[in-house]
Amino acid sequence: MASSLLILCLVLVSLASSALCAAPRRPVDVPFGRNYIPTWAFDHIKYFNGGSEIQLHLDKYTGTGFQTKGSYLFGHFSMNIKMVPGDSAGTVTAFYLSSQNAEHDEIDFEFLGNRTGQPYILQTNVFTGGKGDREQRIYLWFDPTKAYHRYSVLWNMYQIVFLVDNIPIRVFKNLKELGVKFPFNQPMKVYNSLWNADDWATRGGLEKTDWSKAPFVAEYKGFHVDGCEASVNSRFCATQGKRWWDQTEFRDLDSFQWRRLKWVRQKFTIYNYCTDRTRYPQLPPECRRNRDI
Repeated sequence: MASSLLILCLVLVSLASSALCAAPRRPVDVPFGRNYIPTWAFDHIKYFNGGSEIQLHLDKYTGTGFQTKGSYLFGHFSMNIKMVPGDSAGTVTAFYLSSQNAEHDEIDFEFLGNRTGQPYILQTNVFTGGKGDREQRIYLWFDPTKAYHRYSVLWNMYQIVFLVDNIPIRVFKNLKELGVKFPFNQPMKVYNSLWNADDWATRGGLEKTDWSKAPFVAEYKGFHVDGCEASVNSRFCATQGKRWWDQTEFRDLDSFQWRRLKWVRQKFTIYNYCTDRTRYPQLPPECRRNRDI
């Protein structure tokens, strides 16, 4: 009898812990014009299949980009992207959220191009109150130029999760009790762009953009936005606590997701500010709590 009760207790504990977190809901793919508008160099954006797919073109004259029509306080945002193929050295393909003022908040995916045959580098960063310098860099476990892959951000009051094909690659927790600022009261727009950054992007600027290979083309589809829309002046989400990404199961990763994050850390991470003792002789307070060391 005692052993049966013990087994039952273990099962209940297991079910409770597995319910702590869940995978984000499946994104809803919509046409470009539902959620986004061009930002600059409109003639460098090409539309296909009724606007369900677009291409961004970069040449020696200009890159281009687009942004959401609205601003958001929290939510789930994702984009299917196929990166610039071939020799993409010097180019940066970006998918990020950013607020509108000087002490801005920002959540970054930046894909750094490379010479033919060399892997892309995915750089992530988090700015809070205008302070960044939280770069992490990984190699991807696939060739991002061969097919579309989904890149997502889950952002709520408790955490920011960066996901690649629904695999967590980074978590930034709300650690206000440690004095670490967290984005919670500045609405952000979602931005995407393709631009030239050969002064820093590839091997610290050693590899320059080969304009004979232009135009460089990145492809996009999906255009999923599921967020609390707010004016740029709003500091509170009217539906706070009522949306799916606000619920208890999205306050932390579960054990499986933590194992997947550990796998990324061990196999693919090539730079992590948390372990850079030259820049940070003292461990930043969020690093240990975010399991980034």
